[in-house]
Amino acid sequence: MTAIMSHQLKIVYFAWVRERLGRDQDNIDCPENVETVGQLLEFIRSEDVAYEDVFADIEKLRFALDQDFVGLDAAIDTAKELAIFPPVTGG
Repeated sequence: MTAIMSHQLKIVYFAWVRERLGRDQDNIDCPENVETVGQLLEFIRSEDVAYEDVFADIEKLRFALDQDFVGLDAAIDTAKELAIFPPVTGG
């Protein structure tokens, strides 16, 4: 039987995402079968009810893997950090 491997991923939250979760980051074991940012969000939503409200409309959020902006279909691969934040507005 083959064991499912995982790797550590730091998730950093900004602005109202951080405020609603009540923390600025999490460290998770990202399962091998979770390959994209979108799959990761579904995985953590299923692990903790606190994420349900915050990630209810993930289309309103922005993401960066190891400080590079990415979409929901971006491969996590061996990334060390995922940043999650709302769109920045200027004025």
